[in-house]
Amino acid sequence: MGYQKRLSKAFLKANVLPLCPNSRLVLISDCHRGQGNSNDNFLKNQHLYFYALSYYFDKGYTYVELGDGDELWENRNFSDILEIHSNVFWLFEAFHRQNRIYMIYGNHDMEKKYHSCPLQVPCQEALILKDCCTSHYFYLTHGHQADTLNSTFWKLSRFLVRYLWKPLEAFGVLDPTSAAKNYSVKKTTEKRLEHWAEKQNVTLIAGHTHRSVLDVDHPHYINTGSCVHPRCITCIEIVNNSISLVKWSMEAKGDATLYVARKVLNGPIPLQEFYSSTS
Repeated sequence: MGYQKRLSKAFLKANVLPLCPNSRLVLISDCHRGQGNSNDNFLKNQHLYFYALSYYFDKGYTYVELGDGDELWENRNFSDILEIHSNVFWLFEAFHRQNRIYMIYGNHDMEKKYHSCPLQVPCQEALILKDCCTSHYFYLTHGHQADTLNSTFWKLSRFLVRYLWKPLEAFGVLDPTSAAKNYSVKKTTEKRLEHWAEKQNVTLIAGHTHRSVLDVDHPHYINTGSCVHPRCITCIEIVNNSISLVKWSMEAKGDATLYVARKVLNGPIPLQEFYSSTS
């Protein structure tokens, strides 16, 4: 099955979430929560992430995780991840009690497709946002479907990561098959995702490549970025009928006091600008 068929198939039974004028959504991808060891790429940004997550909970946002939330290729036991990052899952529970959380699985947490999440939150392959006032849609998925090694042959890729690239990562050797770490694979994946969205005449919001994208001149493809950048996390916010690309980072004041900063990298852009470009 080719990548276009894999992407189309992902949305055949996707749930539809209404996108209303008062909707407040935050889309985050590629946290890669691990076991707190040297291979846990989430560890360096855990405080940024928890602060941002608390901000979105207090502001009434609905949290949508676009896959690879937990690193289940390098780690066998989800219970260890749950214990190490218990504060995150405690906040997830709070979102869940208010019906404000949606989970999409990616290639690194594909097992959520077959095993229920401890939060009892259904994990889906895709989600569709439907504008309540128009006939326009945003299509949400992780994006690994555009990459054969990370979709059809994900078990082989998991084996290679777990037993080959994980040990070598400690010596600075990067996985050459990863869309996040290999430039040519990243570029090919992005082109495929955008090509599929253009062909379907929809706006696709994905993760997987770890490279954030929000550009009204390319209205068919948006990317949240990731939570494992060296010094920041990025995400997509949808609020007041507008969309923004946001960065959370640690900054310093003049008196050397550190604080968590929220910076809008692009936006807010009215959703209507994407609708007019894809109609």
